[in-house]
Amino acid sequence: MDQTARSRAGALAIPRWEFIALTAALMALNSLAIDIMLPGLQQIGASLGVVDDNHRQYVITAYILGFGLAQLFFGPVSDRFGRRSPLIVGIVIYVAACGAAAVSPTFATLLLCRFVQGVGAAATRVIAVSIVRDVFDGRRMAEVMSLIFMVFMALPIVAPSIGQFIMLFATWHYIFVFMSAGALVIGVWAIFRLPETLHPEDRRALSINAVLGGFRIVLTNRVALCYTLASTFIYGTMFGFVNSAQQIYTDIYHVGDLFPIIFAGGASMIAVSNFLNSRLVGKIGMRRLSQAALLLFLAISAIWLALSLIMPISLILFIVIFTCAMVPFGALGANFNALAMEPLGHIAGTASSVLGFAQTFFGGILGTIVGQSFNGTVTPLSVGFCLLSLGALGAILIAENGKLFSQHNPPVESLAWSE
Repeated sequence: MDQTARSRAGALAIPRWEFIALTAALMALNSLAIDIMLPGLQQIGASLGVVDDNHRQYVITAYILGFGLAQLFFGPVSDRFGRRSPLIVGIVIYVAACGAAAVSPTFATLLLCRFVQGVGAAATRVIAVSIVRDVFDGRRMAEVMSLIFMVFMALPIVAPSIGQFIMLFATWHYIFVFMSAGALVIGVWAIFRLPETLHPEDRRALSINAVLGGFRIVLTNRVALCYTLASTFIYGTMFGFVNSAQQIYTDIYHVGDLFPIIFAGGASMIAVSNFLNSRLVGKIGMRRLSQAALLLFLAISAIWLALSLIMPISLILFIVIFTCAMVPFGALGANFNALAMEPLGHIAGTASSVLGFAQTFFGGILGTIVGQSFNGTVTPLSVGFCLLSLGALGAILIAENGKLFSQHNPPVESLAWSE
């Protein structure tokens, strides 16, 4: 697999680098839909008569809710009909919703369009993870997922700047036009270059019993479920930051037009961290690397909380603390995803949908709670980081029977809950 990715159905018709780039581009549609909006939230609020500044965050929340819920649909559908057809449907929905959002006359209509846009994006996320699991497993999957995360995390580095640049010459409506055009380009790329990775023999029926049976397999596998919960808590910290970022940087620190540049600094550190994870995971292992990273993430969050309780956090100190927290962050998402998916390759679509639903729906709700707690300081965000990373640690301790830094998988008989 050094030169070309291979699936159970045989060799893929595209090189490994293109497979990773295309999969990352599909996932990046979700990242783009969130981060490009941040510089435009103030203008959207003023244009559509939003009175409460915290309510501007609902532009992000509505998208995340649609994105999370729809994954439960696209997972079983992709296990039945393959990966390509549901992916195309999702991209069409995404493009259409962006077009409708661009002409939304009210804030409520915009939120509805954002929800539908999230529904379309759900297909890209579920199917991207599913095709990676179709092709890779174990540490190789974690390595590839890290490279994919690195590529798609490059988008948040530039996405706010893109949004800011668009508004130099046009209104926020054209941000949605840009997203629609980007999705269309990636969709055409996928249509012509992405092969079907689900072998016909692995397709599952789309009956209620089959779907519920697939969900039961996922939810009764202790390792998969607990690592899904851990990733949900971790994604909750990031959603909390994204919801609060515009208010933190512009309302507290008054950075003005420097907001996209400062935001890009944090995103670039996540991309670097994911690259380092892809280099280290094969040598150290998913469990040991991700668990050590979580302990470091928790320690930095605790220091941040303690400092915020005893002194005002300056802009420089906030950037330093947040950057330090992002160093281990890249070793969490990709590895937790791979560990959750590892025992569920035979139902990759359904497993990916449950994992994605939990990460985005419940992670989004947790992030919304953190974001709505904004009180003019960074203390609520530091509290959220601490509590959610503690929750992730608790879930991992349950998954690993109370033992951290194990090099090998637990015995098969310990993977399921007791009847």
